[in-house]
Amino acid sequence: MIEVQHLTKKYGSHKAVDDLSFTAEPGRIYGFLGPNGAGKSTTMNIMTGYLAATDGSVLMDGIDVQKEPEKAKRKIGYLPEVPPVYTDMTVLEYLRFAAELKGIRKKEREEAVRDVLDAAGILDVPGRLIRNLSKGYRQRVGLAQALVGNPEILILDEPTSGLDPEQQKEVFDYLKTLRKEHTIILSSHILSDVSAVADVVWILNQGRLVASDQPENLQSRMTTSQKVTLRVKGSRKELEQALCAIPRVTGVSVREKGEELIFTITSDSGDDICPSVSRAAVYAGAAVLSMNREEKSLEDVFLSLTGRGTSDAGDLPSQNVKEGEAAGEKLSEEATESTEAVQAKETPKKEESRE
Repeated sequence: MIEVQHLTKKYGSHKAVDDLSFTAEPGRIYGFLGPNGAGKSTTMNIMTGYLAATDGSVLMDGIDVQKEPEKAKRKIGYLPEVPPVYTDMTVLEYLRFAAELKGIRKKEREEAVRDVLDAAGILDVPGRLIRNLSKGYRQRVGLAQALVGNPEILILDEPTSGLDPEQQKEVFDYLKTLRKEHTIILSSHILSDVSAVADVVWILNQGRLVASDQPENLQSRMTTSQKVTLRVKGSRKELEQALCAIPRVTGVSVREKGEELIFTITSDSGDDICPSVSRAAVYAGAAVLSMNREEKSLEDVFLSLTGRGTSDAGDLPSQNVKEGEAAGEKLSEEATESTEAVQAKETPKKEESRE
């Protein structure tokens, strides 16, 4: 189990992480979401012991990362946003080196390395220099080193960066198979991927945790706001009046496309307003061509919680209904997170023998 308690990280007067607390249980995948500068990478760096916290603590199965870093790090496999690979090594040399650093016994190293080569899908490049690999393959090598030793906890910062869609799916499918024996924390800007793979989503904004829940529960928070698109043929004036008269409708806009009228109707009702929209159109003597109700996605929740939502106002808003609220308040600029501590390691000198 991972316990983060009142975690704070300051850079001068700026708080990159602000009194952050959460718990991660074994057998689950947790996804960090948030805009750039929200504190995701800083939090991960502190959790893995690469950065010191200004205040608060991180416990890995009861072990304090700051007080007993070596003991805690044995439980962690970490993939930073920029994989810490040494480009003058071959893939095999690097993974053997990683296995040695993690204290894997000499007689078990080759099997451990072979396992992660297979798991990360890089069995075809073990003898190639890392500098000659594509970005996607370097990302796979970084994931392989995080998996060396089969750690209990995997912390992965943008694990699919640089991978094509098929490779991304392979990585997430593989992570799902690991959830039974591992606690997995990952960050991503690809909201659909996080929604598909994560059991719990944490949304960060300005260093604070603004939401923590299952993806479907987060999405349900937005279901009281709905939008219906209606394509009809008929009298514009009569249709507008009929649609505006529907209870809980908050906005009606319309645009013309040839002989068609395309209405956008917004409502704050918790019930589906499609039946009411259909009846109103029929009573107004219109011919309904199509009707579509949009469900709010995890992306809508993310934009709403981080203050980046936009108005649903249409092209020609009706004067008979109240207009939607303006776009959400713009986020204040945040200082760039320091990642130098993660990359400050010296390139190890090659030894004549790594066996």
